[in-house]
Amino acid sequence: MWVITGDGDGLSIGGNHLLHAIRRNVDLKIVLFNNEIYGLTKGQYSPTSRVGTRTKSTPQGSVESPLRPLSVAIGAEATFVARTIDVDVQHLTMTLQRAAAHQGTAFVEVYQNCKIFNDGIFEYATDKSIKADNLLYLEHGRPMVFGKDRGRGIRLHGLTPEVVQMGNGIGVDDLLIHDERAEEPTLAYLLSRMVHSPDEELSFPEPVGVFRAVQRPTFNDLVNGQVEEVIRSKGKGDLQALLTGDETWTVE
Repeated sequence: MWVITGDGDGLSIGGNHLLHAIRRNVDLKIVLFNNEIYGLTKGQYSPTSRVGTRTKSTPQGSVESPLRPLSVAIGAEATFVARTIDVDVQHLTMTLQRAAAHQGTAFVEVYQNCKIFNDGIFEYATDKSIKADNLLYLEHGRPMVFGKDRGRGIRLHGLTPEVVQMGNGIGVDDLLIHDERAEEPTLAYLLSRMVHSPDEELSFPEPVGVFRAVQRPTFNDLVNGQVEEVIRSKGKGDLQALLTGDETWTVE
């Protein structure tokens, strides 16, 4: 089953449902369109709006720290987590195909431009002249390389990712290798915290692609297994006998 939601609905009033569907690994494909605004209710700020975002409900600018959808999903132990962009049709198609094939909860964040209320918020990731320097396309088993000339990469400094320039003693072997199948979600979480910033010293390329894809029994399979075990040990049961059995009473 596919669930289509947005940053406002999925992370605000629907946040509780989202969190527990993910942690239970229900067999759902959740596509969350993130435009960092309440686009259907006239442009109020949303849970993902950046600090300083000026809207009708925050005329002086939002003061709240934004939620990062993928960090929330990974923190809830999602078994499949990915990000893609609305205008990158080929990458979007490939990502949704992988989500569809996954058994369990698949969570996909889609960067989506809101032309009316938040136009251009993801321009750094969609403008062909600059996006190569601002996006990191994740490939399982491959080093994390990005940039127009593929001359920059990501390596770990302790537990902190850092951007490095290739050359001058830094080679591909020094870079972080992407492992979407790691059972421990630490790497996926670190990647979900990497965000683009106007301040070059603080800026990272934002990862797109599959962050995590692991196999775990689904909620459906586990519950059905319990039902089958009870049937094997106690039989199918008799509903009529249950309704008219000894444990009944009359209310006068």
